[in-house]
Amino acid sequence: MNIEDKEQQFKRAFLKITEVKEEVQRFIVGQEEIVEGVLWSVLAGGHTLLEGLPGLGKTMLVRTLADVMDLSFSRIQFTPDLMPTDITGTMVMKQSRDDQHPFVFHPGPLFHHLVLADEINRSTPKTQSALLEAMAENTVTVVGETMTLEKPFFVLATQNPIDLEGTYPLPEAQVDRFMCKILVSYPTKAELKQIIQRTTGTDDIVLEKKLNQAELLSIQDLVKEIMVTDEMIDFAIDLIDATHPKSERTTERIKQYVDFGSGPRGLQNVILMAKARALTQGRYHVSMGDLKKVAPLVLRHRMILNFEGEAMSVGTDELILEMIDYVQKGESR
Repeated sequence: MNIEDKEQQFKRAFLKITEVKEEVQRFIVGQEEIVEGVLWSVLAGGHTLLEGLPGLGKTMLVRTLADVMDLSFSRIQFTPDLMPTDITGTMVMKQSRDDQHPFVFHPGPLFHHLVLADEINRSTPKTQSALLEAMAENTVTVVGETMTLEKPFFVLATQNPIDLEGTYPLPEAQVDRFMCKILVSYPTKAELKQIIQRTTGTDDIVLEKKLNQAELLSIQDLVKEIMVTDEMIDFAIDLIDATHPKSERTTERIKQYVDFGSGPRGLQNVILMAKARALTQGRYHVSMGDLKKVAPLVLRHRMILNFEGEAMSVGTDELILEMIDYVQKGESR
């Protein structure tokens, strides 16, 4: 493919992504940054952790995204009695006229393109592990048989930050499987008014499909072709290094309040998500702005506060913003 054809391919992808975003926002009121964050994660092929109070539209956002992208969708409500086979599927005996009664696989809700894992911290670690294996390997194993999930496969998991009694918080190693963590906040007064106008009247909004499975896979491949200069890679590496409290090139507050920083997976995800953002902005290269924008989303669940940080209620996001300023000013070199 020559340069002109490749340029046209990028432009078509940009227009498609813009149409998807506009169609989602025709239904979802406000939450622009949240919609963008989820979209970047989907285009980069990552999984997303959404955290927010109940009733903020997290489920509706995921379902809307699946409708607009023409992806199969399933929702799993995680509860303490949910078993791994409830989500992966299981072998069932098939009725047969020849009295053979063979066992056949009955697929579970993980066999969809977009899976909403609602309140993931309410299920036992055993069931969480089954989900996280599917996220990491794109496969599920049932009775010793491994089956591959169809691409694209995304998990958008939600966590409720309140009412934590009886929950099973995800270990840090498992949280690291998520490309990003997006915080869902309360809508503004103006947005609340729009929500009431759209949802309590007689008009139903019918969503149009703006993308299909093959087009999404093609755009995901295109995201990987976005260029990143050595300067941008070095900046991202400096950011990851600065998340570590034992690094000589980090802020005093990170040294004081952080126990552990991000690993190489965090760096990979910063670059991939920055590439996805660049494409949604109509650019063929990653900019400093892309890295600065995605860094809090990718790093906030990878920086573990120590006891003092927890006791002082230090915000991870403010530490990350301070760290970005510190690195950008060249104080890390």
